[in-house]
Amino acid sequence: MRHTLLSVLRFVGLSALTTCLGVLLLLGGLFASRPSEQARAEGMLLAQAAEWEDPTRRAASIRALRSGNPEFDLMRRTFLALSAAERGLTHPDEADRWLALVDSLIATTEADLAAGGHRHFLLGYADAKPWVDPTERSLFVDGELALMLGARRMVRDDPEVAAAHRARVADVVRAFEASPAGLPESYPDEAWLFCVTHALVAVRLADLLDGTDHDALVTAFTDQARRDLTHSSGLLGSEFRTDGSMLDGPEGSSLWAVATNLRLLDEGLADEQYAGAVEALSHEWLGLGWASEWGPGWRGAVDIDSGPIIPLLDASPSSSGFALMASRAFGDERRHRRLVRALAVPDLVLWVWPALAESPEWGMGQAVLLRGLMIGPLWDAAAHGPPVTGTHSLRPPPRTHREGLPG
Repeated sequence: MRHTLLSVLRFVGLSALTTCLGVLLLLGGLFASRPSEQARAEGMLLAQAAEWEDPTRRAASIRALRSGNPEFDLMRRTFLALSAAERGLTHPDEADRWLALVDSLIATTEADLAAGGHRHFLLGYADAKPWVDPTERSLFVDGELALMLGARRMVRDDPEVAAAHRARVADVVRAFEASPAGLPESYPDEAWLFCVTHALVAVRLADLLDGTDHDALVTAFTDQARRDLTHSSGLLGSEFRTDGSMLDGPEGSSLWAVATNLRLLDEGLADEQYAGAVEALSHEWLGLGWASEWGPGWRGAVDIDSGPIIPLLDASPSSSGFALMASRAFGDERRHRRLVRALAVPDLVLWVWPALAESPEWGMGQAVLLRGLMIGPLWDAAAHGPPVTGTHSLRPPPRTHREGLPG
């Protein structure tokens, strides 16, 4: 599954132009005026919410996303729902407004699944060969929806949402138990750690909210990850067959998100993977930050995951977008600030070429950037605090910088 993990600047276009354009844009980004991070995050959340809540604009945006990849459609919903949940946690006085958005995202997704099944959100090659699991359920689909449902409950629980979350988590658990090597499929005989860890986070949220215990399932995966799923670089691979054999090595467009999810599954492994990703993939220049898609010892194909690779800088828009999310999740504020400063680059691109805002990659990229700017309270609450009795509203603990990370 060539995940949609993302192409904030894929619209830059022809690879022959990316060297000059990329360098010029970074230089321009040094001098461009920038909104504050808070203002940017609030503006992006309001803009994306307004687009979803307007039926005409929602339909147009879904068509645009699906014209690039049907996975974009589901992933945009997930990242928007998570961002809305973060806002609801930090601003309880606004919770009703953001819960209504999350409920709409969930209801629309469930209706689409009822009408079109899992294939509605999958690329055509989902039918290219037989699935190992005869149920032909995609962990990508089940995990994304389970995560939306769990995030909604973390802000304020609801009996109907809780029942839907438990049912979706039961499907996830069954898929892990049925998989030969504990790696459920997202596509036929393809398991992606991005999807695996998203699904396990949804299970972890159910444990917190319902008092269930899936520690054995989580530990079995994290032990396997350390033992069998790492590349020679020490970084986790991105794609595997269901027997555990690696198909694709470490990719920034997957690894940053996997490390972020591992914070709720195994903090030691999470710290190891984040530190390794920083060392192998993270770059800085004149106060701007970006990330590569591949590190030493492994290089894959330039595709929808990586976005166009800017030569000389070896910059991947997708990897950079997810690095923004991971740096905040790990309390690496120095690196996060540099990545935020670099957002002046897509700002400048859009100013020069406003029609690019209609591309599916741009829309998906904006959802990832919003997640990178908003992440924090939800993950912290899941990691550190049980729900407040009776309401399941969570009081996020204060964030602290994590020590021991690369400078």
